[in-house]
Amino acid sequence: MARKYFGTDGIRGRVGEAPITPDFMLHLGWAAGRVLAERFDGPNMILIGKDTRISGYMFESSLQAGLINAGVDVGLLGPISTPAIAYLSRTFQAQAGIVISASHNAYHDNGIKFFNSNGSKLADDVELAIEAQLEQPMVMADRLGKAKRIEDARGRYIEFCKGTLPWGFNLQGLKIVLDCANGATYHLAPNIFRELGARVIPIGVEPDGLNINRDCGSTKPEALQAKVVESGADLGIAFDGDGDRVAFVDHKGELVDGDELLFIIASHQKQYSKGCDGVVGTLMTNFGFELALKELEIPFARAKVGDRYVLETMRQQGWRLGGESSGHIVCSDVTTTGDGIVAALQVMLALVTQGVNLFEAKQGMTKLPQVMINVKMAQRINLDQNEAIQAAVGQAEQRLDGSGRVLLRPSGTEPVVRVMVEGEDLPLVKTLAGELAAAVEKAVA
Repeated sequence: MARKYFGTDGIRGRVGEAPITPDFMLHLGWAAGRVLAERFDGPNMILIGKDTRISGYMFESSLQAGLINAGVDVGLLGPISTPAIAYLSRTFQAQAGIVISASHNAYHDNGIKFFNSNGSKLADDVELAIEAQLEQPMVMADRLGKAKRIEDARGRYIEFCKGTLPWGFNLQGLKIVLDCANGATYHLAPNIFRELGARVIPIGVEPDGLNINRDCGSTKPEALQAKVVESGADLGIAFDGDGDRVAFVDHKGELVDGDELLFIIASHQKQYSKGCDGVVGTLMTNFGFELALKELEIPFARAKVGDRYVLETMRQQGWRLGGESSGHIVCSDVTTTGDGIVAALQVMLALVTQGVNLFEAKQGMTKLPQVMINVKMAQRINLDQNEAIQAAVGQAEQRLDGSGRVLLRPSGTEPVVRVMVEGEDLPLVKTLAGELAAAVEKAVA
């Protein structure tokens, strides 16, 4: 059944443009309340949390009214990170947790995503059932729900994050710059790192509803890089607006991305923890990461781009670690979803245990040069069945001779094909990317 509203990561769009409107959110709250109440036992309660963008207040009220109309009680969490909502949905055994956020997007966007009572994304059939219910007119329940504010939500999550570390672990003696993107971690991350003993220099902790992700956070790390160097900090950590992504900056001001952070966690688990069964990356994970894991004899698998697919592959493989270059990292031995703060703490555990700084820790992995060219499509074709394109791919792979890789990926949001080549020899990579792009352009013209 085709989806009308739900994408791979919930419902998202520009505020004021359908479906990101108050009337739709009212109907969505009612539809979700009806479906979830019918399908799941346990407390008749759904949690709602949001990031710091100004439209969150409006949509919180609309969803709350819809849920109450459906006879469901509501627990209001206030501004709090996406992974915190997943955790609290689990500990409250709520029917679901609703996140009001557009993640790393600017304030004029917003969105909705759901977690189930286990703190995982809703199953496809549940999302489809909610979409079907949206086609029905709203009918008031015989018993209306009630709403209450969960006063200790922030404290519960802070204690959970600290509890993911070994007893007695601390960050004393470390100076850390934290960039909270003027988003949902602004009152979480600084407290967690201070309580662990670090000297914290916070930036991006003054949200005004409009400045979320603006020139700050994991997608705009320049301010963090400058602050780390200026303050002589040991390192910097940046989160995105809803707190499910993380990026680091070493003491030299160099950015350390999700691939490198995953490598640091995996190599630490291999040497100091219970071992590392394997790691899931995506089609976009740097080939240098794959080679570095091979050196450590750690299995590796690629999933489609998107945290949903990373988690699916982790479950299929029975592995506990996975993530994306963007910094969306899942440590399923301690939590159920991508969590920027938890992932950051796992990196800090690796650094402190090994007695190395971030610059030293990332040296075990060498990122290979990567060139990407977007080719516009006048018509959609099956790339795998086009003989000319496949011949060009085969020739490129032959010239790379095992020291790189080729990826052709149609965009899910734009009429383009992303032509990507990685390899040890940058001039060769650039040449092959250009030749492949020309071949694809000719085929899709």
